[in-house]
Amino acid sequence: MALSGRAAAVALAGVLVVLAVRSAVTVAVVDGLLLAAIIADVALAAPVGALQLRRGGDTRVRLDEPATVTTTIVNTSRRPLRAQLRDAWPPSAGARPARATLTVPSGGQGELVVTVRPARHGDCVAERVTIRSFGPLGLAARQRGQHLPWTVRALPPFRSRRYLPGMLAQLRELDGQHREVRPGQGSEFDSLREYVIGDDVRSIDWRSTARRRDVLVRTWRPERDRRIVFVLDTGRTAAGRVAGYPRLDTAMDAVQLLTALASQAGDRVDLIAADQRIRARVLAPSRTTALASVTDALATLEPELTETDWRLVTATVLAHARRRCLVVLLTDLNFSVDLLPELRALTARHQLLAGAVADPRLAELAAGRGDAASVYAAAAAERALSQRAAVAARLTRLGATIVDAPPDRFPAALAEAYLTLKGSGRL
Repeated sequence: MALSGRAAAVALAGVLVVLAVRSAVTVAVVDGLLLAAIIADVALAAPVGALQLRRGGDTRVRLDEPATVTTTIVNTSRRPLRAQLRDAWPPSAGARPARATLTVPSGGQGELVVTVRPARHGDCVAERVTIRSFGPLGLAARQRGQHLPWTVRALPPFRSRRYLPGMLAQLRELDGQHREVRPGQGSEFDSLREYVIGDDVRSIDWRSTARRRDVLVRTWRPERDRRIVFVLDTGRTAAGRVAGYPRLDTAMDAVQLLTALASQAGDRVDLIAADQRIRARVLAPSRTTALASVTDALATLEPELTETDWRLVTATVLAHARRRCLVVLLTDLNFSVDLLPELRALTARHQLLAGAVADPRLAELAAGRGDAASVYAAAAAERALSQRAAVAARLTRLGATIVDAPPDRFPAALAEAYLTLKGSGRL
């Protein structure tokens, strides 16, 4: 049982009556009337045990976008329901309204529509719905909490989606589907056509030319049906904020862009996210569901304040990808030196594309010379930049392609590197 604010107001009025009359009989009468009214109100309230609740609505939503969840209440009792509902969403879900008042006739049903706008990616879970059924006087209510779980998964934002049309146009150029065709260096045979001045004589198909009077050349297209394995570092370096966002968030944005692009290019994608253990794994989704599957797996990832076990990561990649593929490693260039020996095993078997989110503030600090504090900051920034350059040079000598770009350019730069590798036939 729960008392309402109206019951407190009636009790306060009774206190004023008692103070005015100042007799024990008045106290007993006022208390008796109030108690009788509360008991009668609870007795006349619709029983909460006779209510049937069910949920429906959205289960996926992009971060900072609204989702709608509807709770339906069916009143199977013979009394009208005057209810106050509280849906127990976590504060980060941004659920509105938090409370609602419903009136449901006997045998009827009512709905509570809650708009959820998550503030961070991941799962927002509502476990219980609490119902207070008030009597006709509104003094007291029967109360009951019902376990009614519902989960809305907040997907990471896809801010780099705006680059996708331009990237797809470049992909069509590589495939020869654009009227301004660029001469690619793909390794898959496409078709034969007549020789024109300027064609590479090495592309002449002499057997086909011998059968016809015209000189025919082979045309090539970028490889299709290649495998791309995303390796996402969720260790401590992924928690560092650059331009207001964690490095992990920018990396997830780039993974979504490259997944969408690779799916359109006819390539297959896999995802491995790890630090001290494997946090997420998406293996061989279909091209039509690749973006949805990868995005769904990314939604629950958070940086872990621990060093990444690169031996585990490398062993997982090598065990999973036995044939040559493109490994896209998303980490920071200030990683532990333990990774460099492990990368030799990767580059010996696979093509490696390493992507890192650069902090543009380092360049700003490195230019500071105003006072002693700025000089010390500039020295630290120069040291960090030189360390990144040294690591990038070592990775390049191993045969890796390096993308080190600020957050606003990182997803597009990584996608452009992928298209360059694809156009040059290096996948």
